Amino acid sequence: MKINRALLGCYQSLPSWARSIAATAHGLRLKRSRYGPETERLVEEAIEREGFSAAEWKRWREDRIARVIRRALEHVPYYRELWAKRRLAGDHRSPEILANWPVLSKHELHRNPRAFLADDCDPRRMFEDHTSGTSGTPLTLWRSQRTQRARYAIYEARHRRWYGVDRSSRWAMLGGQLVAQHRQARPPFWVWNAALRQLYVSSYHLSAELAPHALDELVRRHIEYLWGYPSSLDALARAALRRGGGPRMRVAVLNAEPVSPAQRERIEAAFACPARETYGMVELAAAGGECEHGRLHWFPEFGEVEHGSDGALRATSLLDLDMPLIRYDTGDRVVLTAAGTSCRCGRSLPLLGAVEGRADDLLVSSDGRPVGRLDPVFKADWPIRQAQIIQETARLVRVLYVPENGGAASVESALRRALADRLGNLDFRIEAVGEIPRGPNGKFRAVVSRLGEAGRAAALLQGAA
Repeated sequence: MKINRALLGCYQSLPSWARSIAATAHGLRLKRSRYGPETERLVEEAIEREGFSAAEWKRWREDRIARVIRRALEHVPYYRELWAKRRLAGDHRSPEILANWPVLSKHELHRNPRAFLADDCDPRRMFEDHTSGTSGTPLTLWRSQRTQRARYAIYEARHRRWYGVDRSSRWAMLGGQLVAQHRQARPPFWVWNAALRQLYVSSYHLSAELAPHALDELVRRHIEYLWGYPSSLDALARAALRRGGGPRMRVAVLNAEPVSPAQRERIEAAFACPARETYGMVELAAAGGECEHGRLHWFPEFGEVEHGSDGALRATSLLDLDMPLIRYDTGDRVVLTAAGTSCRCGRSLPLLGAVEGRADDLLVSSDGRPVGRLDPVFKADWPIRQAQIIQETARLVRVLYVPENGGAASVESALRRALADRLGNLDFRIEAVGEIPRGPNGKFRAVVSRLGEAGRAAALLQGAA
């Protein structure tokens, strides 16, 4: 649920009951945009495609890619101009072949987003969306109602029904919207959206002192499943485990951040339910989710995916024909599975090995190796509530950690050794803090690189030398 920024100050001055009325009114608008009389048909079609043969998927993909390319060339200003310039420059490669298209950067999309919208679309009649800008490149995007309903039908089929819930189930969303003032120290830190049957809980109010209030509200509202950032659900799970356990849920759906094994273990133990990872982006160029057998699957309807030797993910929009992104550099890193690998769930959706996080937050070791996830550094039984690794320079790595129950100095030397084992002979500065700030969208970043693209390239070259 998103609240218009112009109305945010007015909204936050309302009493809690009035906030819920405002949230429900907004929820009604969202419900109309996301669901309609065609929704159930679209859900059933998405489920039917899960049984496609390899040949059926190949035909489907080829047809969809051809449609996207044709629409981009005929109706999208940026792509028309791109290929006109290429022809004038003597480039005779066929645009009908996807591999002939250049990689699209976030910067290019940010510079002129309107140029990527088909010229037969009116943005005033569309749904405007924004990325948070945590990568340093905030984006504006527009969606037609057709795209919105197709998108949410697939989410309904695979982010809910795979897990035994649906959009009529009562759920709690733990996210970064400012539903309560950041400085607020007394509940409620949530708002009830009756239209979507959603309890929206602020991810900024999940400290050890405040999280128990949210647990009580889950019980009072008869919440059936959870949805949110792994770091937020983990904070709530820790509070529940300190009590001996939280309310039993049907599933905890994890999104927007990579999840560590320790986080998953705590969430599942606290709420006596499976924790299922999902993957997606506001740009709608790629999406995926974890089935009941614990394997991540791509949702091919969203986009055609490719990935480089370093794991960097590129994707071509297939779901959204009104603002198509072709060979878009998502900024994420993923691990693919071997071709031909199947899943016990029996679905023919392609498998995704793992989501490693953002490509621009790779760390660089002392010998110039790019290093991805560092989850194994933090042991599940260490007295650490949360930790963040920041590479300030090619030689300096800082670690911020929040001690559990006021102490954890004993683990600092072990942390230093574990990091040295993976990153080599760097300067490690380990600092105990009371809280690690979240980003402006409420997300928690476990790994942050401040090298920048040029600094990272230089560090990699220096190590290679």
